[in-house]
Amino acid sequence: MVGAGIAGLSAAWELTRRGRSVAVLEAGRIAAGVTGHTTAKLTALHTLVYDRLRRTRGTDAARLYARSQTDAIRRAAEIVDELGIDCEWEEAAAYTYVRDGARADEVRAEAAAAREAGLPAEYVTETELPFPVAGAVRVTGQAQFHPRKYLLALADEIRRRGGLMHERTRVVDLTEGEPCVLTTENGARITADAVVVATHYPVFDRALLFTRLSPRRELVVAAPIAEERAPRGMYITPEENTRSMRTAPYGEGKRLLIVTGEHFTPGAGDDVEERFERLAEWAARHFGDLTFTHRWATQDNDSTDSVPLVGPLHPGSRHTYVATGFGGWGLSGGIMAGGLLGELITGGTAPWRDLYDPGRVASVVREGTEFLKHQAQVAGHFVGDRLPPLSGPSVTGIAPGDGAVVHAGGERCAVYRDDDGQVHAVSARCTHLGCLVAFNRAERAWECPCHGSRFAPTARSSRAPPYGPWSSATSDRTRSRGRTRARRPPRRRAAATARGEGGRADEGRPRPWPASTGRGRRASPRADRKARRPGPGHATYMSESRQPRPRRWSMLEACGTGCTSTVSAACAPSGPRTRGSTGGSSRRS
Repeated sequence: MVGAGIAGLSAAWELTRRGRSVAVLEAGRIAAGVTGHTTAKLTALHTLVYDRLRRTRGTDAARLYARSQTDAIRRAAEIVDELGIDCEWEEAAAYTYVRDGARADEVRAEAAAAREAGLPAEYVTETELPFPVAGAVRVTGQAQFHPRKYLLALADEIRRRGGLMHERTRVVDLTEGEPCVLTTENGARITADAVVVATHYPVFDRALLFTRLSPRRELVVAAPIAEERAPRGMYITPEENTRSMRTAPYGEGKRLLIVTGEHFTPGAGDDVEERFERLAEWAARHFGDLTFTHRWATQDNDSTDSVPLVGPLHPGSRHTYVATGFGGWGLSGGIMAGGLLGELITGGTAPWRDLYDPGRVASVVREGTEFLKHQAQVAGHFVGDRLPPLSGPSVTGIAPGDGAVVHAGGERCAVYRDDDGQVHAVSARCTHLGCLVAFNRAERAWECPCHGSRFAPTARSSRAPPYGPWSSATSDRTRSRGRTRARRPPRRRAAATARGEGGRADEGRPRPWPASTGRGRRASPRADRKARRPGPGHATYMSESRQPRPRRWSMLEACGTGCTSTVSAACAPSGPRTRGSTGGSSRRS
């Protein structure tokens, strides 16, 4: 499994239960990516999906969708009971509501379609929200929980049953075959009979799935609220640029109100800080005086037909699989994907296999409008970004903590000034297809509007299609054979084991998980079995391979490990001495 989010770990669990030898490779930490930033609604009611499915793919497709999502909720509940996981599991009703009377027919139609699909859905006009609604769909018997507590416990159990967990292990190459071969950032090679790419956005994309995915970023604010004022249930509306609400346990007499909304396209140049303020103001206006204690953002990928892509990685694939395009409903979708992939890999069957098949063509044809709309937006950026700018910001005008795309000497440079006043500059072209990035000041990240790539301020790739640091150009090698690759640094000896106080990862700060290989070789089965049997009071940890310490480099020098070319001299701003990071350490996400 490449990726330790809800989809990857659910698939690992299903395969472990079937007696398969499983390894999970995660570039960061377990459930610390998109899954760790979810608002954690486990429901089969996905806004207004059933009426759309009934119209575009028929009643049978809507029924299969409802069955698969309901099965995922049941599966999660069974795991919680079987393993005794303390993850704040609560049963709750789910609502999709509208306040505009002109849209009441939309939710009425959704209630009818969801009921026809087999859900216990009903149309209502009363909710526990502190404001009136024109109409709502209500589905009972849904759930909410703490997904990271759930997944950390699941990972512990997978490991206890013989599975391997490798955190901070970035996979940079995948060669399909019998067996498949994966190569990590530090040069280690892993062989496997089957590979699941569960990285939210598929980092290995040989079927051009990115043409059928639209990235969407959403903001979240949270504040404690008195229990008597907290609405029961989980709510979402397609109005007001989306508003989604639920509450979670937060100490005696209180709940934590979690409000989501203000979705936007990453890299579109929006003022994200203003969006955060607008969302907080909306919550305070409707729920009373609130003191916001948390805020964060998350990113989703919408497929053109609103149905996830789960199955073979490409039409000719026999041993590689993918799970993506959950459209904001990744908890039920990820658990569903785990069950489906478990069946596919072990030769089983699932009635909804064709519904989620990434190779489905008829669905794309039916959703041609959405497909063409997305491609038109990408084409607009791709072409428009290559026109010479009439004017733009200067390096001297960039304040500490801010960034901007600067035009210098015929080059577009992404320039960031850190809190110490030091300037970091690299090419402003995304390493995926070369679209221009924009700076998200609120989150201090570079974002690409074409396919949602995100980079740390000093240009290390953090999410989405590309791998590796930026350079002044993207070589053909990066895009060869439809996969993401990077030059591999030399193999280095892995660290030895270390003693600790038990092998469980606590929720707040997970300890490193056991890794296996040293010197980039696959450990023998006997060695693996021995490593997986720590004695009482002894945790077998394997730290990441030793990496060279990040070197401070001038923008006029080569851009370091993993880059495919040097940074252009035009991108070396005047002013303070420039510096950056090689991007070679796997500790950087």
